[in-house]
Amino acid sequence: MQYHDPEAERFASVDRDQLIAALRPCIAPQALLTTEEELRPYECDGLSAYRELPLVVVLPANETEVQHVMRVCHALRVPVVARGAGTGLSGGAMPHRHGVVLSLAKMKSILHIDPVARQAIVQPGVRNLAISEAAAEYGLYYAPDPSSQIACSIGGNVAENSGGVHCLKYGLTINNVLRLRVISVEGDLLEIGSAGPDAAGLDLLALMIGSEGLLGIVTEVTVRLTPKPRRAQVILASFDDVGKAGDAVARIIAAGIVPAGLEMMDKPTTAAVEPFVMAGYDMHAEAILLCESDGTDEEVAEEIAAMSAVLAQSGASNMRVSRDEAERLLFWAGRKAAFPAIGRLSPDYYCMDGTIPRRRLGDMLKAIVAMEKKYGLRCANVFHAGDGNLHPLIMFDANVPGELERTEAFGTEILELSVSLGGSITGEHGVGVEKINAMCSQYDADSMAAFHAIKAAFDPHGTLNPGKAVPTLHRCAEYGRMHVHGGQLPHPELPRF
Repeated sequence: MQYHDPEAERFASVDRDQLIAALRPCIAPQALLTTEEELRPYECDGLSAYRELPLVVVLPANETEVQHVMRVCHALRVPVVARGAGTGLSGGAMPHRHGVVLSLAKMKSILHIDPVARQAIVQPGVRNLAISEAAAEYGLYYAPDPSSQIACSIGGNVAENSGGVHCLKYGLTINNVLRLRVISVEGDLLEIGSAGPDAAGLDLLALMIGSEGLLGIVTEVTVRLTPKPRRAQVILASFDDVGKAGDAVARIIAAGIVPAGLEMMDKPTTAAVEPFVMAGYDMHAEAILLCESDGTDEEVAEEIAAMSAVLAQSGASNMRVSRDEAERLLFWAGRKAAFPAIGRLSPDYYCMDGTIPRRRLGDMLKAIVAMEKKYGLRCANVFHAGDGNLHPLIMFDANVPGELERTEAFGTEILELSVSLGGSITGEHGVGVEKINAMCSQYDADSMAAFHAIKAAFDPHGTLNPGKAVPTLHRCAEYGRMHVHGGQLPHPELPRF
């Protein structure tokens, strides 16, 4: 359905013909898309519930062309939405109706790999998995591994601070990126971070990673490469109760064990995945855990034994340890295929992304069961259990009147419960448009004002990805999540974008 942004009309005066004429000198004709047929593939990202056509799409071939596009758009006060592979799940790359989509898909070169320093310099359109494929000959790989790693781009990973099934031990994107080249809203080139262990000045690298395209356009990324472990094994553990599985996760971490991966799936998810992948999952279990160890032979043997003991004490009804690399990959293939497997069961699904304390996983799962009855919708659950990052998959049919609205309400209740349990409305998918109202539940007015002040410092006119990630104070007031004093919102001096 078409997305309605109440703030969008402040850009209604943009002259499309003038914009196209200004872009033509700096972009190759085939890289400037203007017809409806050409624009339609860009109307949404992986969150396909909301769609919008941009005025134009540009596909720059290099950094210089990105600078030219940004200078044109800045001069004309035109919104710019950066786009990578379009696999995002929060609507962060959804176009602006009065703006430009800046696709970085053509900038897909791996510029340099330094096996001694264990670093790679890549363009933003490079696929996540392609980095590991290129580094494999040196015994290295890029650790963050989102489920979409075969398709998602490193530029998009930077924008959303993506994680993956191994982020518990190896960290998110922010822990694996060393340096960025960024084009500012004015078209200036900035170098942020350092290939060394530290950079002088303010830590703008941490600010830029996860900023969802609100602060600048990333044109080059220097990533940290990790040595491939000598050995890896995974335990597939079954539980007859989701609460026991949640407790097992907390006990593993409390025991001082940091697994390479610690994932959880509930019974509806395994029922969907097993016919799809045939990974050998226990179809009778209420929940299963995948607990991986990697390192030297001795380290893995010791950690597998320690985790097996904790799992048994936590009530695991069955445990299997991968016998070889093929079986290990098969166990993980099922987990990574969870999203497409659910897509076989329902015309549409809505993937949420909240984070809660590990000890509250069981409480959240029980609450979701009650919400299923409340909203009359099915929900399958996949968790990055080790860090409490949950991905409830709410199944619905957008063609049935009212189902999308019930789905949104279901998702909002999950996010608000995440906050009340001591967590966050996002773990790795970002805020985008999907969770922009939920931000009002997460943060108070002063915190939101700080976000707006940072945004204004980088983007005074609010043309970079407007209407995403950080709601206006007025929007929060309308949503009923921010107190208004005497008819006046706090911080009236801040811009209203």
